[in-house]
Amino acid sequence: MRLLLDTHALLWFAAGDAALPRRVRALLESSAHDIVVSAGSAWEIATKHRLGKLPGAGPFAADFEGTAAALGLEVLVITGRHAQLAGQLAVAHRDPFDRMLVAQAQLDQRQLVSGDRALDAFGIERVW
Repeated sequence: MRLLLDTHALLWFAAGDAALPRRVRALLESSAHDIVVSAGSAWEIATKHRLGKLPGAGPFAADFEGTAAALGLEVLVITGRHAQLAGQLAVAHRDPFDRMLVAQAQLDQRQLVSGDRALDAFGIERVW
């Protein structure tokens, strides 16, 4: 499977949080899958950490790429095509971070690992 982690899935995976379903954790721990995290998640975590909304995300806020690499995850860069599609998506969804993840999942043909059912409106494949 080609997977892209939503920001909350990334944070829960890294923290060993029980909110991440066991089936999803097993997928993420398997070396059989191609799993990436978005550079958009770095932006989201840094922003929310600065605002005090993600106090436990300090390691990611301080060194996103290093922390992701320690988990065996590659960072998917944001391209101009990703940004353009994120802005053009016709679904009424106001979260720019989610819109970027959807665009990356679509263009890079990845399933999005997320518990957010609202993302189903975009017609992407969501794993949870």
